[in-house]
Amino acid sequence: MTESPAHPALWPAPLAAGAVDATVTVPGSKSVTNRGLVLAALSSEPGWLRRPLRSRDTLLMAEALRTLGVGIEETASSSSAAAQPGGGEAWRIIPAGLHGPATIDVGNAGTVMRFLPPVAALADGPVRFDGDPRSYERPLGGVIDALRALGARIDDDNRGALPMTVFGSGGLDGGPVEIDASSSSQFVSALLLSAPRFNQGVEVRHVGAALPSMPHIRMTVDMLRSVGAQVDTPEAGGEPNVWRVTPGALLGRDLVVEPDLSNAQPFLAAALVTGGRVTIPDWPAHTTQPGDALREIFTTMGGSCELTEQGLTFTGSGRIHGIDVDLGEVGELTPGIAAVAALADSPSTLRGVAHLRLHETDRLAALTKELGELGGDVTETADGLHIRPRPLHGGIFHTYEDHRLATAAAVIGLAVDGVEVENVATTAKTLPDFPAMWTDMLGPAAVPARRA
Repeated sequence: MTESPAHPALWPAPLAAGAVDATVTVPGSKSVTNRGLVLAALSSEPGWLRRPLRSRDTLLMAEALRTLGVGIEETASSSSAAAQPGGGEAWRIIPAGLHGPATIDVGNAGTVMRFLPPVAALADGPVRFDGDPRSYERPLGGVIDALRALGARIDDDNRGALPMTVFGSGGLDGGPVEIDASSSSQFVSALLLSAPRFNQGVEVRHVGAALPSMPHIRMTVDMLRSVGAQVDTPEAGGEPNVWRVTPGALLGRDLVVEPDLSNAQPFLAAALVTGGRVTIPDWPAHTTQPGDALREIFTTMGGSCELTEQGLTFTGSGRIHGIDVDLGEVGELTPGIAAVAALADSPSTLRGVAHLRLHETDRLAALTKELGELGGDVTETADGLHIRPRPLHGGIFHTYEDHRLATAAAVIGLAVDGVEVENVATTAKTLPDFPAMWTDMLGPAAVPARRA
């Protein structure tokens, strides 16, 4: 786990005085926005992204594509238009010949550092990748090795990590490749997204331990098919752990980005923790987003939900139950679930998330330490956490520049007086204006003055 730097900005997490009753409009999905940007950039004609997420990760992706020559025009609609389906902000993506030399800043965005090296291999000229110090520690070797096997030339000083340079030659052979994506499903998605532009397409064969975050691979496949790509998958009767993409032109399309369901998590958790009610508008009836699993998980932990045309309304019962759950497919939800579990009336075991040690920070070590510092009883296991609820107290909750740790701390703060969140601004990675959204949600339910 990378130590969190000293940060003078401590945000007093609001304490809830009563049950929350709010409607919270959650911005668009980061996962859909960044996949949509890549596919539109590789298409044969212009396309639109409507209601995209505007956050650090998505702006890094957009700027990186601009650096390679792609045109991205941003427009904003009037407030009346924004209220209509597909209204609000829109980005027009105009494909162009990809070219270097270029330097791409990935920040600490896994989608940027993994999805764009295959794109860079299609560019004409060298493309250097660099980013935040933590990005140097995150797994990338699987993508690098796979691209080399498919014909790309890459200089990474044999680190298997950033910084590195991809020497684009204007195309890539493609073909069959084996990859161990057990540390990140993004390795598979990275190859699939650009594969229609490879001369032979691609056949990606995962070898290794179980793949985490399978919903994200299904999202990649669905979005590829929506722009005209032919994809064969294990779910469609193909070989287990093998995905094939046929070479061909991608169509420009008009895509309305779904709300980011994983970013809805802290607001749904607020209903559970306070015994209140929160509605998330435009929750899709059918989606590949991992966050949709919250409906079942938080219901098991003591709430109830109703999905209507208006969205999802989640209601807490006033009690929180522990849970024994495998989160292997939805690992990004672990910090928020751990926060709720620390406030439950019985122990919880969160399994299948060993890969979280390689995320924005080592999330398992960070949660164990920070919940423990507040008085919690958390044990790190080989592939997750065991949480035994105890009375918690206030204190500083360090975030290690990890947005999901910051939102988890805010959930704890609803029930525990005196929780101070270090560097809450890190939530801008995927959820801009989170502190304002949080206090707006609480409204009269927030305690206006904090006890010393």
